Amino acid sequence: MRLLSVNLGRPKAVPYTDQPQGLTGIDKRPVEGPVRVAAPGPKGVGASGLAGDTVCHLRHHGGDDQAVYAVAREDLDDWERELGRTLADGAFGENLTTAGLDVSGALIGERWQIGPDVVLEVTAGRIPCRTFQGHVGEERWVRRFTEKAATGAYLRVVVPGEIRAGDPVRIVHLPEHEVTARMQFQAVTTHRELLPRLLAAGEALHPESLAAAREYVAKYADRAGEKYGERHGG
Repeated sequence: MRLLSVNLGRPKAVPYTDQPQGLTGIDKRPVEGPVRVAAPGPKGVGASGLAGDTVCHLRHHGGDDQAVYAVAREDLDDWERELGRTLADGAFGENLTTAGLDVSGALIGERWQIGPDVVLEVTAGRIPCRTFQGHVGEERWVRRFTEKAATGAYLRVVVPGEIRAGDPVRIVHLPEHEVTARMQFQAVTTHRELLPRLLAAGEALHPESLAAAREYVAKYADRAGEKYGERHGG
């Protein structure tokens, strides 16, 4: 398992983003040499976890729980075959393009050591948006990406440091549950009945997904209680 590329983006004006100034940093390109990785701060304030990388729409992107975005080269290769076109490393706006790692199937809370120092923790899958669709330039892209559910993974920074292309990746912690980035993605998009299962991942889960799972469980527990009361004269 290794890091094929580290990809950084610069601000770019495009017609397909909802960012107020019309800017996006999704067009990320591989860079040479070491890149500093550190927790950027809370969402809405913090941007990317990688030095030199741009996050323009802080309302939806960046922050400690989405500090780094990783995509498996194997998933890009699969999309290449389906789309009939070449997809370079960074094509999905990912910071890290990996080889030999099942990124979408990674467990929430799974930890990766990249190079000698950096440790990252999986928090969630990536939800596609209008900017992503415009960047990729494929019709019905949001729907197609959602149906395939090869989401890649957002990660938080547990131990900061420097990484570079070619660094080995080691899985240094595997949680004792079955909640993957793919399952989290499906639970918050197309299969909300999966939301209760996310609770097994606990605080490692992206806070927004954890809140959604708790809200879903509370809502349907209340409904079950109401139905029980109606049946038994309560």
